[in-house]
Amino acid sequence: MPLIKILIVACLLGIVASLGSGLFHLVNDQGKSKKMVSALTLRVVLSVALFVLLFIAWRLGMIQPHTLPS
Repeated sequence: MPLIKILIVACLLGIVASLGSGLFHLVNDQGKSKKMVSALTLRVVLSVALFVLLFIAWRLGMIQPHTLPS
């Protein structure tokens, strides 16, 4: 598996893990700490990084979009 695909999957897993962490802190801390905000900030950063990574990989020809069958 090429390195770019591994990075994309790692970003996706990081986003899901950060979302779960934010949910956990939302339920358990009940707004008394800033752990939820930190987890959601990390999720936004990872989402932007994923978008940039996908764009760069597309521009360099590492990944190719395909059309839907008609």
